[in-house]
Amino acid sequence: MRTDTIRAAAVQIAPDLSGRAGTIERVLNAIAEAADKGAQFIVFPETFVPYYPYFSFVLPPVQQGAPHLDLMAEAVVVPSPETQAVADAARKRGVVVVLGVNERDHGSLYNTQLVFDADGTLALKRRKITPTYHERMVWGQGDGAGLKVVDTAVGRVGALACWEHYNPLARYALMTQHEEIHAGHYPGSLVGDIFRDQIEVTMRHHALESGCFVVNSTGWLTEEQIAQIHPDPALQKAMRSGCMTCIISPEGRHLADPITTGEGILIADLDMRLIAKRKRMMDSVGHYARPEMLSLLHDTRPAVTRHASRADQVPEMDPEEDTTDV
Repeated sequence: MRTDTIRAAAVQIAPDLSGRAGTIERVLNAIAEAADKGAQFIVFPETFVPYYPYFSFVLPPVQQGAPHLDLMAEAVVVPSPETQAVADAARKRGVVVVLGVNERDHGSLYNTQLVFDADGTLALKRRKITPTYHERMVWGQGDGAGLKVVDTAVGRVGALACWEHYNPLARYALMTQHEEIHAGHYPGSLVGDIFRDQIEVTMRHHALESGCFVVNSTGWLTEEQIAQIHPDPALQKAMRSGCMTCIISPEGRHLADPITTGEGILIADLDMRLIAKRKRMMDSVGHYARPEMLSLLHDTRPAVTRHASRADQVPEMDPEEDTTDV
């Protein structure tokens, strides 16, 4: 049974750029470390497994073929032995885990967020609805079916990736489902200090507007990894800073000093009673809403490329039972 206080962990670590096996090992080690510190809810960065496609930000399209194929080869299929390993770790330690992966679905890649409940079940698989700028060379688009809040051992959990937080209707879709803990994901080590500052503003605003806790995780690259991605010092500048791993209360306050550089696991206790304290004054989807004037149309149907004909589902009529007028 959920208690009034949930201990959350936001993980800022570097991936293993050689592939998913090494990064999954880092995920499992971080789950164990956070759980040892009492964490019940653990969030990892955007597309952390096997790694975020930093190459797409610094390479022209004509040079992206080889690294894109490498990413496809190391991407995660859902379900797979890799997702099962994370599920087993969640079940063993009794923790809820939110993990960003590059998901391979046959010939396409997607920016996917996975929510594993504390019993190891996969509570949610959702895909980023619109890849941002350079990411459109790498990932396909998600759909409205993934804009869903799920019940977990720690409460109602929703998730968005990176600039999805700049889509107010996507955020509102989760707010209308009364999320209590929001998992945010960003790549980290990208753009520079301005990205770090923008992330902080965005995470604090969502917490305030939705009246929920926000647990946000950004990635990290070492200097050796940055040099591995691109040798040009001028372009390497685009892969530094931009980290804001933070945990925010429904009142918009940091619950621990954010991690903006290096690796680490941020830990904070979430007093779930603060949700009611905030929403008593301002519930954006309740008493503070004006649905007769403003409301959201959310198409929750999965986007599919094949629709089977229903003709073969209509039973054949017995000619002797034909009652058609002559």
